[in-house]
Amino acid sequence: MKKFITISIMLCILATTFCYNLCLTSFATNEIELNSKSAILLDYSSGEVLFAKDELKHLPIASMVKMMTILLTLEEFDNGNLSEDTMIQTTEKASGMGGSQVFIDPYVEYSAGDLLKSVVMASANDASVALAEHISGSEETFVKKMNEKAKTLGMNNTNYVNCTGLPAAEQYSCARDCAIVLKEVAEHALYHKYSQIWMDELVHPSGRKTELVNTNRLIRYYEGCDGGKTGSTNEAGCCLAATAKRNDMRLISVIVGAQNSQTRFNECTKLFNYGFANFESKNLLDSSIPIFNVSLNKGKKDFVDVYCKESFSVIAKKGDDLGYEVTYEKPDKVNAPTRAGDIVGSAIISKNGNVIKQIELIVKENIDKLSLKDCFDKVVSQW
Repeated sequence: MKKFITISIMLCILATTFCYNLCLTSFATNEIELNSKSAILLDYSSGEVLFAKDELKHLPIASMVKMMTILLTLEEFDNGNLSEDTMIQTTEKASGMGGSQVFIDPYVEYSAGDLLKSVVMASANDASVALAEHISGSEETFVKKMNEKAKTLGMNNTNYVNCTGLPAAEQYSCARDCAIVLKEVAEHALYHKYSQIWMDELVHPSGRKTELVNTNRLIRYYEGCDGGKTGSTNEAGCCLAATAKRNDMRLISVIVGAQNSQTRFNECTKLFNYGFANFESKNLLDSSIPIFNVSLNKGKKDFVDVYCKESFSVIAKKGDDLGYEVTYEKPDKVNAPTRAGDIVGSAIISKNGNVIKQIELIVKENIDKLSLKDCFDKVVSQW
């Protein structure tokens, strides 16, 4: 028979309704003055919005569109459809793209790794189209995939028309949606492999070289910044989505419609500084530490340790207090045999009486059932 064990855990956290769909919370502040049209500061782990200014306003975002191009490309790597050494043949359309580019040649092959690096570092339009055409057959088909992914992620204020961010009618997004897609991109180790490079070069099949300089200067000048995407057109102004991590806290900052390039970097820095100075990340559940143990019925061990399947952190504003309640649902006993990953219950996290998260409880050991010989030996030893 299952029973509930309730443990009240008091954490320093600002009074707000916890939310995973990136809605505004009472963390919103008037302490920051920005000149840009739209902005948002987001805690990566919890999804809490720490600051927002017109974060849902439909605006052109220039090359920040490429964050979705990057995300879909990374997913192709995850699914085994691409590797860094996969050779991709370019087309005349891809090589003829204007704007920021790495001047790829048509009808030759480049590695998927080099093309992705060119997009991540140098915001290359030609490399973006080359990847899109390889993945989906055409840029148009790829753009349909971009919009489908946006809907899946809850990016309800975004519409893509191309994979580059070059000016196009009906193409728009918002600061909130840019934060969502960067959050997804930042989960990939391959992305960070390229996003942290300051300078590099692309060697073309002909032997000529194109210098690559990261358009996100914060990776060099802001402590903890390890990724992001710039964008700039006359229509969109200067834009930047960036992520930075210090200690156990990662933040995402988005600026849309800054007056010039320096302003976007200054205001993104201002948001990061505010977040790191006023908030801290608190680990509520740690998946590496056993929570408790339960009796093991007919097993070669008497007890088995129980863990949370995943860790859970919350963002806390320094100096403010509010309680979270964690309720564990677990059985009195677990029957042998057990296998690593077996689900034996759940942890239910509540705040102000509202359930905000449920995490499975698992065992991490393979424990066999007692054999007849084991039972006999046990009886003899006890006697």
